[in-house]
This record gives sequence, C-alpha cells and structure tokens, in this order.
Amino acid sequence: MKSIEVISIPVTNQERSKKFYEDMGFTLIADQPFAPGQQWVQLGFPGHETSITLVTWFPKMPPGSQQGFVVKTDSLEQDIEELTAKGIEVGKIDETPWGRFATVTDPDGNTVSFHQW
Repeated sequence: MKSIEVISIPVTNQERSKKFYEDMGFTLIADQPFAPGQQWVQLGFPGHETSITLVTWFPKMPPGSQQGFVVKTDSLEQDIEELTAKGIEVGKIDETPWGRFATVTDPDGNTVSFHQW
C-alpha cells in the first residue's frame, strides 16, 4: 500500500456540493460522466495526492453520513475568517491535547473538521 487516494463524500446534489467544496478551498480535478446517469466529481488541494469525490450511488452511504473527515491547516483563525466571509458557518474552536479543531457542515450534513497543531 502506498497512500490514501480518494475519499467518497455522499451528497444529494453534486453541483451544489461542488460549489460548496470549491468555496471551502478545494480545486476541481474532474467533472465528467463515468457511467450511465452518473457523474464523477473529484476535488482536492493543489500538490496533494489525496482527493475527494462527491458520490450519489452508494446505497449504504446516504448523504450526510460522512463524519470525521479532517483537513489540516496552518492557521485555523485565518481559515475561519475566510470561510465566514464566504458565508460558510464554522463551529466554535475546540481545544484538545491533540490540537485545535473547528467543524463545517456541508449542505447534506457531512462534516469537515479543520485541524491545527
């Protein structure tokens, strides 16, 4: 094994979710049909191998079921300020022995936690 390549995020509306994740700072990698009636929407951070795909086709992964997805940051306060300016609601900062966290909830209820050491 080498690395984590893609993490699936279950959504109801790929276009709405794509805009949300792009507003959060993700960059579009691919947006193309891959099977009848299915669209492959993949986003990531420039220069990093791991990416996300916005999925609508896993019956055991209903929209909103992705929890515990963590994004590393160097400046939690700066990210919160930028996200808030874009109209994205960010939860309060949680101080823990293993770092500081703030959580964002996407339009379907999936959560993304920003983490700073």
